[in-house]
Amino acid sequence: MTLEKGYRTELSVDGITIDRRDIEMLEAIDRHGSMHAAADALGRSYARLQQRIVELEAAVGDLTERRRGGKGGGGTELTETALELRRRFERHQTELDGVARATESVFAGTVRERTGTLGTVETAAGPVVALVPAGATTVQIGVRSDAVVLADPEESPERGVTSFRNQFTGTVSSIDSSDGVARVTLDLERVDEPPDGSKSVADVELETLVTQESADSLGITVGKTLRASFKATAARATPTGDAPSADDDASS
Repeated sequence: MTLEKGYRTELSVDGITIDRRDIEMLEAIDRHGSMHAAADALGRSYARLQQRIVELEAAVGDLTERRRGGKGGGGTELTETALELRRRFERHQTELDGVARATESVFAGTVRERTGTLGTVETAAGPVVALVPAGATTVQIGVRSDAVVLADPEESPERGVTSFRNQFTGTVSSIDSSDGVARVTLDLERVDEPPDGSKSVADVELETLVTQESADSLGITVGKTLRASFKATAARATPTGDAPSADDDASS
């Protein structure tokens, strides 16, 4: 079974909900220069379109202004308030698109040590610092693809001199690009390399989500080696085993 998250872009102002239909209405008025023509193009009645404009204007201010007749015959145009409303809606839509496209990579492991809410979890890819629930011993760590930062290994700072507590090196195994966003999958190498300097593949995949511009600037291609970093607060662990009970503690 495949589950997909659904998101609907809406803005709320003074109890009025502004959705995609409202933005389409403003776009039609802007495009046709007339509320009558916009209503016809959208297949709506002029009365209902005008009523909706009045409702929105009561919450956000004037959205349209009448352009008096003349050589061009007059008409209706959008105010700066309407244009800014459209821009804010589109920015919100872009943010939700990023959330909807984000996937989650999972690291399974055992909690090795803990400092407050953070714990170090030993995984197949090496230690991961994550938010770990109290009492958890065996966990799964979820890392959202849009929380991972990619960089050239030779140019990225070493662990300890950056706020990114988790850093891994991996080889690009796949790239899926669409609509200005690239989903890049890395096959991770183990952090603790053997004494002879050879590297081992951790058999763990890490999915990342970056803009196409970032992918192009890094020259990302299949087979390229990259450094993947993410903050401890972006890694959240959930228990997969039973935490020790109070009776177990007392008997030990």
